[in-house]
Amino acid sequence: MEVTQTNAQGLKREFKVVLAAADLAGRVEGQLAEVQAKARIPGFRPGKVPVAHLKRLYGRSIMAEVVQEAVNEANRKIVEDNQLRLAMDPKIDFPGDAQEIEKAFESNADFAFTVALEVLPKIEVAGFEDIQIERLVADVEEGDVQQVLTRLAEQNRNYTPKEGEAAAEKGDKATLDFVGKIDGEPFEGGSGENVDLVLGSGSFIPGFEAQLEGMKVGESRTISVTFPEDYSAPALAGKAASFDVTLKGVAAPAEVELTDEFAKGFGLENLAALKEKIRENIERDHLAASRGKWKRELLDALDKKFAFDVPEGMVAQEFAAVWRTVEAEQKRSSRGFEDENTTEEAARADYLKIAERRVRLGLLLAEIGQKADIKVSDEEVGQALTQRARAFPGQEKAVWDYYRKNPNALAEIRAPLYEEKVVDYVISLVKLTDKKVPKEELLRARDDDENEIASESTPG
Repeated sequence: MEVTQTNAQGLKREFKVVLAAADLAGRVEGQLAEVQAKARIPGFRPGKVPVAHLKRLYGRSIMAEVVQEAVNEANRKIVEDNQLRLAMDPKIDFPGDAQEIEKAFESNADFAFTVALEVLPKIEVAGFEDIQIERLVADVEEGDVQQVLTRLAEQNRNYTPKEGEAAAEKGDKATLDFVGKIDGEPFEGGSGENVDLVLGSGSFIPGFEAQLEGMKVGESRTISVTFPEDYSAPALAGKAASFDVTLKGVAAPAEVELTDEFAKGFGLENLAALKEKIRENIERDHLAASRGKWKRELLDALDKKFAFDVPEGMVAQEFAAVWRTVEAEQKRSSRGFEDENTTEEAARADYLKIAERRVRLGLLLAEIGQKADIKVSDEEVGQALTQRARAFPGQEKAVWDYYRKNPNALAEIRAPLYEEKVVDYVISLVKLTDKKVPKEELLRARDDDENEIASESTPG
């Protein structure tokens, strides 16, 4: 086998592989000899089937195996001899001339093919001391804890049925039957029976709950509303609708006493322990909000600091994944590029840049993690997998088995864990300063960051 490099531009490499006719014939004959020893063909004694007959029966399939083995051998030789780090699997290009292929299959001519591949870039990971990151920090106020405590009380409030001719009031829990219609026709998902609704909770379409006030048990009423323009179901967004409603029951809210007994309902010893748990949860939310912002700033700084070529094949693969998300979102929302004041061409250009950024940062973080010997343990993957399985009650075993039997799927769980570890490592090396801000500013920064991230995966 003769391997010759024919092209080397940027990260692209191309090699010509030639398998001599004699070598090809020898490989085929060797395979035929193995088949002859095992073949059981009617009319011939075991091990005595003529090679010529076997070649007529199995020659092409054997040649295909020989060629595949040659391709695999060539790929290994190219990688080992040139000490290459491949970005993706090589692309093999066989000759297009039918006569040339036929001669090779008959072992009457050399067999040549090309191997095209891309290598990973060499990334020089310098220091991170010149990167400055500001981390937002917000204190948990007593009022924040009390607000959550009040919300828990509302959610766990008992209700006492009203008797007689009592009317439904704001704060009451109403039990309803209803049928929603658009242009006089019922629409999917617009009907319900014995549905509980706390009036004033804002759980239903704006304007719906207020029109129930004053109704009495057994009374029916037609309510007119308009779905919001940004309603989650695009087919209903902005549409005027009517609901034929019957009030089946109404109950008044009972007072909730925030006592130790109330806390015990959440499995905690007393009210003080419940408040401390709430405080811990809020602190965790603050840390998550702060992390989202400084992590993005860190990635922006890394993207700016480290400039290197990225493999076109990896970018194309990432872009395809991004574009599938874009198309799925357009289909879901029934919106096109013109609705976002752009064109498909401009959107493709924008998302291509996003794909390039993702690939570049992925390669950079992988290089940093490798040099720092960062690892994700099987135990950590197992814990993450357990959390994923718990998101599917009743199907935990099926989810667990799926990931355990699919290495690629399991890698999707390991990858974000690895990224977070590398990010934590890098943030420990930069100039990090804390800035104390009000809770509202921290949460606003989180929302702005989430909107910016969303803009990278959906049009506009």
